Amino acid sequence: MIRIIADTTCALPIELTRSWNIHVMPQIIIFGEETFRDDTELDTAAFLEKLRASPVLPKTAAPPPALYTPVLKDMLARGDTILILVPSGDVSGTLRSAQVAAQDFPGAPIHIVDTRSIAGMLGAAVLLAGRWVKQGKPIGEILAGLEELKPLQRTYFVVDTLEYLHKGGRIGGAKRLVGEMLQVKPILRISDGHVEPYEQQRTRKRALRRLLELVAAECPKGEGSFLCIMQADAMDIAKELADGLKGQMGVKEIPIYELPPAIVTHGGPGTVAAGFFSKLVS
Repeated sequence: MIRIIADTTCALPIELTRSWNIHVMPQIIIFGEETFRDDTELDTAAFLEKLRASPVLPKTAAPPPALYTPVLKDMLARGDTILILVPSGDVSGTLRSAQVAAQDFPGAPIHIVDTRSIAGMLGAAVLLAGRWVKQGKPIGEILAGLEELKPLQRTYFVVDTLEYLHKGGRIGGAKRLVGEMLQVKPILRISDGHVEPYEQQRTRKRALRRLLELVAAECPKGEGSFLCIMQADAMDIAKELADGLKGQMGVKEIPIYELPPAIVTHGGPGTVAAGFFSKLVS
């Protein structure tokens, strides 16, 4: 049997991953001397409360290899082939942690895939892999399919404030000050596995309107686009975006995923994102 291991940066609801028999590893959130697993010890709501009260940005860490080891040992003992899907190695240390853990099992059928994505499109890759496993596809075919997804991924983010990008060292203090004076709202995207600026809008309203335009222009119509909306403390806006896109994109429902703490650390509260594949997949 092929077993899939993901982690919380895939942003999928835990009930969904459980129903697909997907094992999800936690990211580690560090506030000063305190550390928390973001699967059982710190959910997004509690994280946001601590984040707003913190004078400094919390740190994040990938799941350590020691967390992978017992999971791998148990699956291998059952005779499983293991497929580990991780966020882009450019933005997370999860890839390295999984690789280190796998070294304890030389020759074992453990396949680690750097999806070159994060959040909703990592989640889409996890769900597609789960679908292919249920369809009985061999591991080689699944791995090839995952490679084909990489250039098709599109993710755009709108952040509510430059504060967290500044705290994380992604912009300087002067640029933050000027940006806030001008009410600049940056749109970011994930490109080839790393986060980069895409464009800036003068207001949040314009940035969100532009986000809709980008989706309408680049996302194919139909369920196979795996279009999703992601949000952090911005559910009302996320629902408006999803409702506004349903008719345009020819889908009955657009899932809305809550961004996990490891991502909100950098985007901050109010972050809204859209993710999709640039052509229909099945």
